[in-house]
Amino acid sequence: EVQLVESGGDLVQPGGSLRLSCVASGFTLSNYAMKWIRQAPGKGLEWVSGIGGTGATPTYADSVKGRFTLSRDNAKNTLYLQLNSLQIEDTAMYYCARLSDNIKGRGTQVTVSS
Repeated sequence: EVQLVESGGDLVQPGGSLRLSCVASGFTLSNYAMKWIRQAPGKGLEWVSGIGGTGATPTYADSVKGRFTLSRDNAKNTLYLQLNSLQIEDTAMYYCARLSDNIKGRGTQVTVSS
């Protein structure tokens, strides 16, 4: 069974950092294009970052470029998203998803507040 489980969300102050994890099971993560998306309260889904298969370079939405970093640990079959210099506008539920079929996990909540 294909499954994605996100974790690492928390309540942080503006300027803080978090690292989100997405553990994949039922498939080999490095063989698939993956993405991080988020949904803020009352808003639609927003693409945050994505990466292709093995050897691909991550891409980022303009709103997070220079602050967020996507990486992948093939040995752990895990996708990461490092969030730095967090802003109140980054508050959202964050999901990882597989591009081919949009399978995603249950998400992890990031709340940025002073």
